[in-house]
Amino acid sequence: VLSIAFKKRLFRVDSIIDVSLPLPLHTYFMKNLLNTLADNRKAGTLADKLRKRRFTLFRSLIDTLPLPIKILDVGGTEIYWERMGFLPGKGITITLLNTYQAAVKHPGFFSLKGDGRNMPEFTDNSFDIVFSNSVIEHVGSSEDQQKMVAEMRRVGKRLYLQTPNRYFPLEPHFLFPFFQFMPLGLQTALLRRFSLGWYPRQPNKEKARQLASSIRLMTQQELRSLYPKAKIVKEKFAGLTKSFVVLEGWEG
Repeated sequence: VLSIAFKKRLFRVDSIIDVSLPLPLHTYFMKNLLNTLADNRKAGTLADKLRKRRFTLFRSLIDTLPLPIKILDVGGTEIYWERMGFLPGKGITITLLNTYQAAVKHPGFFSLKGDGRNMPEFTDNSFDIVFSNSVIEHVGSSEDQQKMVAEMRRVGKRLYLQTPNRYFPLEPHFLFPFFQFMPLGLQTALLRRFSLGWYPRQPNKEKARQLASSIRLMTQQELRSLYPKAKIVKEKFAGLTKSFVVLEGWEG
């Protein structure tokens, strides 16, 4: 249990943050933040505008390639491509690899259940593009992230990977300033007390702890070590780097 030293006394985090009391004002603020800024599912929000601006880069890259084009989206969904206004067809197919197999509506989409860290179902260079948007921070440890990068590189000729910047002040999943730098005990206590970002309140201590541990944001230095030859594009917001887009194999 995390303890904080203050004026030579020790306080348990759970005693400072009462995990039993409701907080209507905080709930209202969080919902309003999601509705107006952070919900990329809603057209016109800041997150939606940034995501579409980012996708413009991908469109400009794919327009330079000859058909046919096979895309593997690691951790992606059909609805993401629908919202971006990009559907397969005319020589383009998109395979969606996720932790579950989903029904698809549009021709040219294929959904498979799998693991981005280990993709034995695909042979080397079997896709023209391996695409991944805001997924690598969810796969586990640094070692797990390395495995995902290695598998993406193995099965794809070109890589497009986006991930949030660890050093951006607002943590993008919990929508709490500097949450990613807090000790695990404090993160757990906050999740037990509040609904944060995309996640409802988690009264159970172990579930809250697992949730806090499930996201590992990456730095530019870490990405550079994994992609020493790649181009890393910085997505800016208010003068700060909000996320990174890694481009590898597009030079040829």
